[in-house]
Amino acid sequence: MTTKFASFLSAVAVCSLAASPVAIQAQASVVAPTANPLNLPDDVQLLGKTNPNNRRATARVNGAVITGTDVDQRVALVTAANGAESALSGDALRQLQMQVLRNLIDETLQIQAAEAQEMPISQAEIDSQYQRVAAQNFGAEIGKMDEYLTSIGSSVASLKRQIEGELAWSRLLRRNVQPFINVSDEEVEDMMARLEASRGTAEYRLGEIYLSATAETAAAVEQNGRRIMEQLRDGGSFVAYARQFSEASTAAVGGDLGFVRLGQLPPALATAAQEMQPGQLVGPIEVPGGYSLLYLIDKKQVLTADPRDALLSLKQISIDFPEGTSQEAANGRVAAFGEMVQSIRGCGDAERAAETVNANVVTNDQIRVRSLPETLQSALLELQVGQATPPFGSVADGVRVLLLCGRDDPESTNGPTKAEMMAQLTDDRVGKRAQRFLRDLRNDAYIQYN
Repeated sequence: MTTKFASFLSAVAVCSLAASPVAIQAQASVVAPTANPLNLPDDVQLLGKTNPNNRRATARVNGAVITGTDVDQRVALVTAANGAESALSGDALRQLQMQVLRNLIDETLQIQAAEAQEMPISQAEIDSQYQRVAAQNFGAEIGKMDEYLTSIGSSVASLKRQIEGELAWSRLLRRNVQPFINVSDEEVEDMMARLEASRGTAEYRLGEIYLSATAETAAAVEQNGRRIMEQLRDGGSFVAYARQFSEASTAAVGGDLGFVRLGQLPPALATAAQEMQPGQLVGPIEVPGGYSLLYLIDKKQVLTADPRDALLSLKQISIDFPEGTSQEAANGRVAAFGEMVQSIRGCGDAERAAETVNANVVTNDQIRVRSLPETLQSALLELQVGQATPPFGSVADGVRVLLLCGRDDPESTNGPTKAEMMAQLTDDRVGKRAQRFLRDLRNDAYIQYN
């Protein structure tokens, strides 16, 4: 159930007012910290003893209590959503607890702000969203959500609290931010002209986890970034980690920057993206104001039809091996299978040829190239109708080929419409204004730690 549940935290965000898919990441405009921005003396001497490791992860936010249990239950939720097979410990656990506490403080401030502006989230709204998330993960057996949350060390209350925070923040942004965002027709036309001028150049769909840092905290933040990278490479969900750790405006959408061109990125990120392949992780990369972890989701050409969007008609020809088949016997049958494939005279001849080696034939229509494994994508795009891929598979899984029987290439794209571009620019500005709004809530808050 853990794998099925890995997209869980991102599902909660469906009601959030997310950042634009083409938004430039927030840190791109952050000015690098000066050597001593607060004009402090070099020989700082602390007048009291502090030991952060002895501080319990509890806080009062404008009088509202966040308990250690709240932190532990949310940590369990994050761990499950990231597909962790075992509990974290040591520094990794402490780092996650600290981040979760910060998230809970922000969440509390958002809920309080909505209540102060007489826009509280009703229990009925929270329950309705909870039911939707449960249905996404457990289908008709919605009651199993409660059992699952308890089994991982979390609770229904913890998840519902997160849902309440998401809904409250979305409502606040719709009232206090979105109505005051203006994008002119001239700006839209200028952006579309720039897009047209970039036709045919590469654009990259990137996921980013941005961690802010100062000169004093850079080493610790970089080390934390390396720990996150290790957890991602061990199978952690990039979307879930971005939602919990990233400090960019795209955190609400799992760090997804959408498709961006290299010129839209800080130089260090542009250099890294240019050398990445889809599915690759890179980082931490030093950028103005902190560090970024990058994940290349996809790559394509601006305003150019992507051949991977072609729809194929395929015949899948396969042979299976009885349990206990020796490798020698399998090799002989695979060789005969390969000779059979070479003898096929077009798709109309597939069934006849397959019968000669007792192979199975299954017809698959309307298969999009990008839905297939990457290795097969390249092979299929080089085929003409009536040709087959090289055999692939194993004794355990069977050996098969794909025979191309038809291909409908995608139409050339004209890019986003004016209305779509207007919406993208608006969402980008909403995301950046939302960051300032949250900073204001933090600055005005009374927060006490125990």
